[in-house]
Amino acid sequence: MNPAATFRALHHDRSPGDPLVLPGPWDAASARAFEEAGFPALATPSAGVAASLGHEDGSTPADEMFAAVHRIARSVSVPVSADIEDGYGLPPKELVARLLDAGAVGCNLEDSTRSAGLKDPSAQADWLAEFRAAAGSAIFLNARIDTFIRGAADPVAEAIERARLYIAAGADCVYPIGAPLTALPSLRAAIEGPINAGAPADGSVLREWGAAGATRITFGPGLQRRAVEAVRGIAEELARPA
Repeated sequence: MNPAATFRALHHDRSPGDPLVLPGPWDAASARAFEEAGFPALATPSAGVAASLGHEDGSTPADEMFAAVHRIARSVSVPVSADIEDGYGLPPKELVARLLDAGAVGCNLEDSTRSAGLKDPSAQADWLAEFRAAAGSAIFLNARIDTFIRGAADPVAEAIERARLYIAAGADCVYPIGAPLTALPSLRAAIEGPINAGAPADGSVLREWGAAGATRITFGPGLQRRAVEAVRGIAEELARPA
């Protein structure tokens, strides 16, 4: 089984109380730590990687992001999916080639931009279909849905509409980012296929999110921010007068 197929298989035949938990490494050292803890796959967060590289979220140059993904992927033996924002304006064939060159077996692709807001759902579905045609089965496509974070009038209904279009276009999974726990049962009832949910980074309610409908759980930059807080505590301890 190739790496993408291995990663794809992790999303299927899961019980509701056993979601796929994918920590988000921001560099090679954090990736190795998560692998050593026993996680079967990893999913990079664009915001966490951006912070590690000294950039604001959303402002990392594509070359730097792909180089960071490459360092992470080559440092571990488990599959790595990459958050590549909205694709950096690259044509689908080039985007697929760069992901494969970086060693990624999956990716997140967003359906909004900070400047223009939500993209037209039909146009986004057409673009995802082009990506799927270029990728074949070599890349697991997680289509992010931004209705909850971009002020949609009815974020649940609009997320369902977009999910159906994106899955028909070839998405393996959909990610209604920002969806609260209370929205997951409605999303689960209306969406065929895996659903990614973003959960709190303390890991306290992972089973609850799974039971509500999440197939897989990621944490965005939450784990990187927890690590920074831990470093800050160490720094403050060292800075105290003897």
